[in-house]
Amino acid sequence: MASHGRLRGSTRMGNPRIGVVTPSYNQGAFIRQTIESVLGQGYQNVEYRVIDGGSVDDTMDVLKSYGSRVDWVSEGDEGQASAINKGLKGISADIVAFINSDDVYLPHAFSLVAAYFSDHPEAMWLTGDHFLIDAEGKRIRSYVAAYKRMLRKHPTFRRLAMANYIVQPSTFWRRELLDEIGFFDERLRYCFDYDFWLRALLRHPLHVTPRPLSLFRVHKGSKGGAEFARQFAEEHAVLGRYAPGKPLLALHRLHASLIVFAYWLITR
Repeated sequence: MASHGRLRGSTRMGNPRIGVVTPSYNQGAFIRQTIESVLGQGYQNVEYRVIDGGSVDDTMDVLKSYGSRVDWVSEGDEGQASAINKGLKGISADIVAFINSDDVYLPHAFSLVAAYFSDHPEAMWLTGDHFLIDAEGKRIRSYVAAYKRMLRKHPTFRRLAMANYIVQPSTFWRRELLDEIGFFDERLRYCFDYDFWLRALLRHPLHVTPRPLSLFRVHKGSKGGAEFARQFAEEHAVLGRYAPGKPLLALHRLHASLIVFAYWLITR
């Protein structure tokens, strides 16, 4: 059974090391906000790596401006999942996560996450809530987000098969989970995180907090903003690996169609 325990903040004893990876490619317009949201957490025990795929915009200028405060590399890679795996393999933290170079952590997210894992030694992974924002950083009201919030109240495998209710930038897990279920599938372009969530949920219950931990940006230049139809087609194929059978797949296809339309309305 999933837990919905309350996050209590940094006054709780325990200071697990948190490791975060940011995959990046040509997101110079947003990456400074992402980096600042990590560096400005006020949590002292952090490993942070930016893995850039050889950006040709002003991303390099942004990264160089931080000097030694940010550990980064810029070189060609095999895609987003490859970059995240590369970053995670170079991190020895107790709790790990990744955040894309156009998303943002909310203040005190790391302290809240650290407190939760300290309070719940049985928890292998945790997801929180979020706010949707547009390219300018303005919050977007979304019935889809509200619907997924409702699904997270009872985060079963069947519900995850129906709709991906897990908030990627608000999700953290213990490093040993990687040893148990493996890293992200680098063959996938869009849904390597969904594939990871499904594998994780087959092994361990998802712990959920109602606290918002991140800002998830939806804009025309993002994979999420520009290519929803392709994303959900890959998601459907991934689901077939773990939930074969027509009823669940049909239900997923129906939900995907409705969500694609909803996000199209947001980004049009």
